[in-house]
Amino acid sequence: MTKHVLSHDRRKLGNSGLVASPIAWGMWRFRGHDVRAARVLVETALDSGFDLLDTADIYGPDNGEPFGAAEALLGRVLAEAPGLRGRMVLASKGGIEMGVPYNSRAGYLVAACEASLKRLGCERIDLYQIHRPDLLAHPAEVARALERLRTDGKIAAAGVSNHTPAQTAALAAHLPFPLASVQPEVSALAIDPLFDGVLDQAMERGLAVLAWSPLGGGRLARPTNAREAAVADALKPIAEDSGVSVSAAALAWIMAHPSRPIPIVGSQRPERIRDAADALTVTIRPDDWYRVLVASRGAPMP
Repeated sequence: MTKHVLSHDRRKLGNSGLVASPIAWGMWRFRGHDVRAARVLVETALDSGFDLLDTADIYGPDNGEPFGAAEALLGRVLAEAPGLRGRMVLASKGGIEMGVPYNSRAGYLVAACEASLKRLGCERIDLYQIHRPDLLAHPAEVARALERLRTDGKIAAAGVSNHTPAQTAALAAHLPFPLASVQPEVSALAIDPLFDGVLDQAMERGLAVLAWSPLGGGRLARPTNAREAAVADALKPIAEDSGVSVSAAALAWIMAHPSRPIPIVGSQRPERIRDAADALTVTIRPDDWYRVLVASRGAPMP
């Protein structure tokens, strides 16, 4: 399925020097003990042209597994097939501590990143992101931790997840190098970043946008209420015109924004991962794009 992913489709991760695929694969639901099955998923993503793989140390408890379980499973895959590491841009996240819930103090962040590296069996994480803002950590302290990790070669670049534009700016003001990315929830159902300054700031600062839950947790494919059904109905003509699924049209809708978001596909089924590449074949007319937005807003554009 790599035929859809061309060199000009690739995305710069800010000014970090890292370049990644226009669609990422996420490991929130990456779980279990079957290393062979896990390897199939990783290889499917890479073979489909999705070389940005996004995980986090907190991925595990939501699946009834221990803290760090998703990273550890990926580490076992990489131990079995070490050549895969060179094919991926590896992204992870830290800053959530069980029961706290957020901890971005310098000592904890450094230790958390080092623990992630141990679980992954890697010397470096390409993109290390602060998962959620810690309101008790001064951004200068967070910046010191990221600077130390980068100086020590344990991370190549840093980003933030679920931060407001002001929180992103405050951290950036104390860093000696530019942030590479932001990771907000963005979908045809989660449209706040279009209006709250997150995507505008990304364009202003040249930040890559990694969009989590781009299919609204599956609700665009299986609507559960009138609003979701209206958005899915608005996506159907786009899907039909391009001969793709509604899910592929929903990914393309996100990617049509000028901030060039990278949707993080979270499916744990190989066929669904492969099908996501269809989003790259979709062309969306402005009137169709706004029609989806109006359906999501539940009101005409002002």
